[in-house]
Amino acid sequence: MSNISRRQFIKGTVATGTACTIGFPSLIRAQGLNEKLQVGFIGAGGQAGSHTAQSHKAGLQCIAFAEVDKTRWNGVHGKQGWEQAAGYTDWRKVFEKHGKELDVVFVATPDHTHFAPSMTAVSMGIHCYTEKPLTWSVREAQLLAAAYAKNPKVVTQQGNQGHAGNGWRLAYEYVKAGAVGDIVEFHTWTNRPIWPQGGDRPEGSDPVPETLDWEAWIGAAPMRPYVGPKDGKGNGPYHAFNWRGVVDFGSGALGDMACHTTDGIYSIMNPGYAATAEPIIMTGPVKDQWPAGMVVKSTYRAKGDQPGFTTYWYEGKKQDGAPFMPEIPEELKTDNRQLPRTGNLIIGTKGKMVVHGDYWETPLIIPEARRKEFGRPPQLLERSPGHHEEFFMACRGEKPREFSRSNWSYSGPMAANIQLGNLCARAGKRLELDEAGKIVSDPKINDLAWREPREGWGPLQMNV
Repeated sequence: MSNISRRQFIKGTVATGTACTIGFPSLIRAQGLNEKLQVGFIGAGGQAGSHTAQSHKAGLQCIAFAEVDKTRWNGVHGKQGWEQAAGYTDWRKVFEKHGKELDVVFVATPDHTHFAPSMTAVSMGIHCYTEKPLTWSVREAQLLAAAYAKNPKVVTQQGNQGHAGNGWRLAYEYVKAGAVGDIVEFHTWTNRPIWPQGGDRPEGSDPVPETLDWEAWIGAAPMRPYVGPKDGKGNGPYHAFNWRGVVDFGSGALGDMACHTTDGIYSIMNPGYAATAEPIIMTGPVKDQWPAGMVVKSTYRAKGDQPGFTTYWYEGKKQDGAPFMPEIPEELKTDNRQLPRTGNLIIGTKGKMVVHGDYWETPLIIPEARRKEFGRPPQLLERSPGHHEEFFMACRGEKPREFSRSNWSYSGPMAANIQLGNLCARAGKRLELDEAGKIVSDPKINDLAWREPREGWGPLQMNV
């Protein structure tokens, strides 16, 4: 009995419907066991605020967190009952000092620091929710998918909140009901970037603020000097937001939005890894920042009775300032309508569908007359109680771990395909892949699919 883990205890008591303390109360007091999930956060400000809020609301107990910017520590310490949580600027200390106590970890940091704490968590048997994009590189995403398969007791989730919505489910049901026939093409576009892209590395350096741990912020990436705000509005080229456009730290518009806006493609088609990826338009080469605009084309193999199909991703603006978007289909012109500013166009052998918004909110058969004629498809899929809710329910053992729908067996290959778009932009050419996701057209490019972490900043454990 003395070897029982806290996570095993919680799952057992949830399954029996009570936190039984009759048989071994001294053990419970000694190990701090109770029915509350004990949570840690890697990141406490920005997007991490949604996770601290949802976790607090759900009754989780925060015991430790890491946030490189101490001005953001109030994201945890400002919540009632969490005032005594141990705070660090270095994420490694959360696991080194509290790994045996933690049930759940949330990772919500810049893209380049997702992989190491996420891999550490699942390798230690800790449930892990990681923000989108799941990883900074193709290979990191594949490794997290492998870690999920190797560690069958952990629950995982990627933070693409729209996956819990009804929109892609309705689109799926339209497709399965034959509304558009066999899908030939997906066209997906975004209004991002809304941060600087297309530029070179800034010169010079500035003193690091006393409240910022720059060493921990750089983490696994190559070290570079801190540069502070220059625009008079408090916005620096890196921390706290513009890192998204910098190749070493962010994933550009693809990393920011494709995990939302292309989510329905992977949910509906379940295609595996892409067969090819190529940048068919770029406003310039990849420099220190991602290009200001580009269009990426990918192809996917036939799978069973499902024919192969092609995807197109549009981001940023052309040289004349016009946004990269697909042409307006005739079916919309018939209704005197425009494409939404962000969304999807699905082209099939028997019809077309437009999906409004980043999160697949409103899938519509076009034109309007065809939509009215077809009607609403029969419901095929269970609806979600909510993105955080399904994760928490699986963590508590109330539902199987796959109930957390954007788990890494799904979101790992999805994130790898998304980062493949950035990889072909860096390579500046068309890439061909085998079914396992390995680049075969130019094996040297596989080196770009992975970046060796800066010494000391890789995963603390790696069970794959």
